[in-house]
Amino acid sequence: MINLIIEDREGHRAPVEIPEGINLSLMEVLKASEYEILATCGGMALCATCHVQVVEGPEQYFTPTDNELDMLDTLPNAGPDSRLACQIHLSQEMDGMVFRLL
Repeated sequence: MINLIIEDREGHRAPVEIPEGINLSLMEVLKASEYEILATCGGMALCATCHVQVVEGPEQYFTPTDNELDMLDTLPNAGPDSRLACQIHLSQEMDGMVFRLL
């Protein structure tokens, strides 16, 4: 299992367990777990409505792609630890990571 911690917009943290080998993005997991993620573009990195902050985890997950950076640049509250949940694909290396919904 991949165990993540999700902090909602009110600051409450809750664990989310995902089976290993599942081919989903963090956005898809958040939507399936009934978190308030709009994801209006359906995971194409075109809307930034799945904006999250990486709070804890491996350094590689703090680095957005160029397409993500272009979209994140349109957000007033994006920081160096911002990512689009639709662009984070689940892997075992993510076990224990903490994400904050923005």
